[in-house]
Amino acid sequence: MKASIRLLNKRRFLPLFVTQTLGAFNDNLFRTVVVLVATYGIYSNPQMETRFSALATGIFIIPFFLFSALAGQLADSHDKARIIRIVKIAEIAIMATGAIGLWGHSIPLMLIAVFAMGIHSTFFGPIKYAILPQHLKKDEVLGGTGLVEAGSYLAILGGTVVAGFVNSQIAGAVILLVALSGCYASKSIPDAKAEKEGEPIDHHIFRASYRLISATMHIPRLFLAICSISFFWAIGSVLIIQFPPLVKNLFYADKQVASLFLAIFSIGVAIGSVLINRLLCGKVSARYAPGSVLAMGASVLWFEQVIGRWHNIPVHRFFSVPEFIQQPGVILVFSALLAVAITGGMFVVPLYAFLTTTVEKDHTARTVAANNIMTSGAMVLGGFLAAIASNSGFSTSQILYSVAGMCCVAAWLSWRLHCSCD
Repeated sequence: MKASIRLLNKRRFLPLFVTQTLGAFNDNLFRTVVVLVATYGIYSNPQMETRFSALATGIFIIPFFLFSALAGQLADSHDKARIIRIVKIAEIAIMATGAIGLWGHSIPLMLIAVFAMGIHSTFFGPIKYAILPQHLKKDEVLGGTGLVEAGSYLAILGGTVVAGFVNSQIAGAVILLVALSGCYASKSIPDAKAEKEGEPIDHHIFRASYRLISATMHIPRLFLAICSISFFWAIGSVLIIQFPPLVKNLFYADKQVASLFLAIFSIGVAIGSVLINRLLCGKVSARYAPGSVLAMGASVLWFEQVIGRWHNIPVHRFFSVPEFIQQPGVILVFSALLAVAITGGMFVVPLYAFLTTTVEKDHTARTVAANNIMTSGAMVLGGFLAAIASNSGFSTSQILYSVAGMCCVAAWLSWRLHCSCD
């Protein structure tokens, strides 16, 4: 752990960490504000609220499915640090559009900015993992990956908390300021030249995506790792989509409490990200993945049991945060939610490190891009099924039982990965 934390003193890691953390904060702040505005300020129907949450998630994820192959090719054939700087400049324009949408309460402008942030993240995502093996030593990659994940989820925590306590006008100003700060931080990232510069790029997005997946998924260990990660994010998308409507319509709490739920989830994943590095002592391994995701499924069932016993209903208004945390049983609710997140973080972090350390350096970004294509498809499918289930009358309990079942499939995949590689 001390060796990992010391990376924060190194120029080969700190600027990337800061750039990534600011980007995660900004992205989550903006998207959470958009969903909370729709949930608490526009819609008053649980089905419409869930549908809009799923729509916003889907709009953000679609670019990963469409452009990940192009992003991976660019990252493997060009200087990764230079691409990061270009992406961060684009973020300023995207957040300006989003800020105008927030200031004018324009749903179309806000959704356009959400889609554009999806494109931004599509091109930045492969680089933030693929650049680590270039700048870090082999025994530092897992620790660096864990710090990036922990920083990301702490940034999500910050963005989530801020989203619940600021109005749309202040949020618009904040996202612009953070975008400018991220652009400035990116200038200090050391160059990361491609192993094979000038390699031709296939600009046909569907053909490139097919070729990328075909070239990656036929390798058994990568196939199993990517499938495991995809199941995790399908599970995560179902849970995240449920939180705002769940808080409003089952716990009868305001948007600050909804932010608090998302924040606790982010804290848990950050804790799990750091804890698994401690358990593995820096070694990249799927040893604890099956047990972690099974524990996640058990935690989901615990969460379902806890919320099933919730019966506190205010008369004329939603609970505020101080009122909500005084309710009987709230400690159990938060404990179950935290357990879901911690075990999830322990499951997924070693798998990301696995993707970047088991292939040649000139193919790391493409491997992450192939993973992003599969993961985005799984998240869109998970969100779509969650919206369909909600509109078809499925209860929150039934959806959570389905999530627990998905955890069992992820455990089976990660066990096969562990047996084949460890």
